[in-house]
Amino acid sequence: MDKLTIADFKAMMNKALENIKAREEEFSKLDAVIGDGDHGTAIVTALSCIVRSAQQGTEFKSMLMDMGMNVMLEVSGSTSTLLGALFLGMSDCAEGTELDAEGVKKMFAGGLANVKQQTSAQVGDKTMMDALIPAVEAIQNCPSNDIKEVLQAGAKAALAGAESTIQLKANFGRARNYGERSVGYMDSGAASWSCMFASFAEIG
Repeated sequence: MDKLTIADFKAMMNKALENIKAREEEFSKLDAVIGDGDHGTAIVTALSCIVRSAQQGTEFKSMLMDMGMNVMLEVSGSTSTLLGALFLGMSDCAEGTELDAEGVKKMFAGGLANVKQQTSAQVGDKTMMDALIPAVEAIQNCPSNDIKEVLQAGAKAALAGAESTIQLKANFGRARNYGERSVGYMDSGAASWSCMFASFAEIG
């Protein structure tokens, strides 16, 4: 796959929403162990808004900006803030109606850079950044010009990152109050964001 079109990107988002909806209860149960138990609902609500905002999009920059702005305005909470930051950052680095592999890499790099403006969490802190940072780094480092292969590299790294959170102690949010008791459970945010990246790779 040498070009990512607007239609392809909308299909990626629809697939992400479908797959995350199917696991909504699982994500909330993970969150209930060391959080307030609403992450599944929160990410489905946020992604539903994002997917709805994408429907009218005809070119990347304005579509991604609408996706990011609308979720921040319409949905409260940290999940929507971070997802909004991702898509706003992506909008800063995407132009036109189709992207080649380099364009896709640049778009995701812009997304991560903007999320980093919102949170100081790093890999190892047991948050969604444990999935997002490895995913975007793998996308950057993938030598392929095939967009599907680039997205698959991101998906694989995101899933491994989420898996790694099982052994970590939480350093952020309500979960950090649990200290050592947070070890042994996957972070709900890392789990859902890795699901999103895995969904992106199902394209084509």
